[in-house]
Amino acid sequence: MGFVKEFKEFAFKGNVLDLAVGVMIGAAFGKIVTSLVEDLITPLLLTPALEAAGVENIAQWSVNGVYWGKFIAAIISFLAIAMVLFWLIKAANKVTKPAEAAPEAPSSTDQLLMEIRDELKRK
Repeated sequence: MGFVKEFKEFAFKGNVLDLAVGVMIGAAFGKIVTSLVEDLITPLLLTPALEAAGVENIAQWSVNGVYWGKFIAAIISFLAIAMVLFWLIKAANKVTKPAEAAPEAPSSTDQLLMEIRDELKRK
């Protein structure tokens, strides 16, 4: 019975649930970015090249059996995902930027030394 209890504590910890939610949101976000790249960016960028090659779909673009179209689409997808993640992390860092801490008060030794300095200046 100890194993079941231990597993239940592990499985329902906040970290595990947060990770599960993050994975699900990441999968949904991945679909959005994939659609953005495959349906918008790639056709806009590669339409002239595809027309010159006589290909309608980028997945069909190959030279001597090498599917360059798929490779270029994968590169564009990676760059788009990296850019979006960069913007998200930059925005999150801006929002969660910690407030500047107030300067610490001088220690008792420093305070005593400042008083001695001030007394010596008066003389």
